[in-house]
This record gives sequence, C-alpha cells and structure tokens, in this order.
Amino acid sequence: MSEMKDIPTIRVMIADDHPPMRMGLMALINSQPGMTIIAEAADGEEAIEVYDDVLPDVVLMDLRMPGMGGAEAILAIRKRHPEAKVVVISTYDWDEDIHRALQSGASSYILKDMPIEDIAETVRMVFEGDNALPASVAKRLAEHSEREQITEREREVLEALVKGRSNKEIASSLSISDETVKSHLKTLFQKLRVRDRTEAAIASIRHGIVHLDE
Repeated sequence: MSEMKDIPTIRVMIADDHPPMRMGLMALINSQPGMTIIAEAADGEEAIEVYDDVLPDVVLMDLRMPGMGGAEAILAIRKRHPEAKVVVISTYDWDEDIHRALQSGASSYILKDMPIEDIAETVRMVFEGDNALPASVAKRLAEHSEREQITEREREVLEALVKGRSNKEIASSLSISDETVKSHLKTLFQKLRVRDRTEAAIASIRHGIVHLDE
C-alpha cells in the first residue's frame, strides 16, 4: 500500500494591534488542521520586522493599526519579499479600504466576524496561490470600481465636511478660496451620486473614504 502524502502545515503570522483579537485568531487558526501560528505583531512596523525573521506562508494583517497601518506594511513587505501572501482581516467592509488593501498587494480581504471555516478556507486558497474574495467583499469592490476616484484634495474637503466645517472654514484650513471649495463640493456630489452636503458626509463614511475615529 502506498504511503499517504503529507499535507503541508501552513505557517501563519498575525498582525493586529488588539491583543484579545490576536489571541482569538491564534486559537482559531491553531484549531484548524494543517495550520499553525508561528508569529504575531502589534503594528505595521513590527509586522515588517517579524516577517523578515520568520518568513511565514501567509499573513493575516489588520488594515488599521496605530503608526504604520496594514496597507503600508503590506507594501513594505512585498517590496522586500514579492512572493509574500497577505490576507487583510478587518472589522470593516468599506469599499475604499478593500480597494486600498488590494492595491497594496494583499491577496484577499476578509472580515473578522466571518465563520472560522471561511477564514481558514481563504488562508488555504491564498497559500495555494488563489486570490479569493468573499462575495460580499467582491460586491463592495465593484461599487468602488463604479465610482469615480476621489482625489486627495477632495478627500481633505470631505474630511472637513464630516467635521461640520463651513465652506469658509474649509477654505481657510486648506488655504484655498471659497469658490474652489464650492467647485470641489460640486464635483464630489457628482462622484458620490448625492445631492447635498449631508448626503456627501454620509456617503463618505459609508464608503470608508473618511473614518470617524481619525
């Protein structure tokens, strides 16, 4: 009788700034057959250093961490290690975040409240070379693709708008004229497909263009 082929153990690293979340993910991943956690990191800079030390098969990377965030860390890791396989695991399914993660080089984007079976399956698929996106995440990404891109200046205007600033206050803080602010807002209304300032503020938060805790 022929010997059974050994199934490779997938060596996983976790980068997340919340210790309870790291511990929970470690327990969940370690409970899966053929997977083991070999390292952890609490922020983007540490993630780069730890990756260099342990060279994991797959990284589970939180996108939003203090200091250097996940997107910046992914860019840095893949610059040093083009073969790196990173799965962003986030609380948020905002299409702007999903786009930013994939643009930085992530292989997939999943949510922390997904069933462990789905998280584990995504890790396996990425390990095998597939870039797998859950249906809900793919839908969000499609919404982003359908929307015209927001420029950095327009993002700054939206951030001020969400904070309740008037046109005059926005103009002063960005060192631009009132007319330029009005022009940016008109363009933003068209890009976001909204009719007024309130709808623009709501849409910018819903899409993850502006984060309330920033």
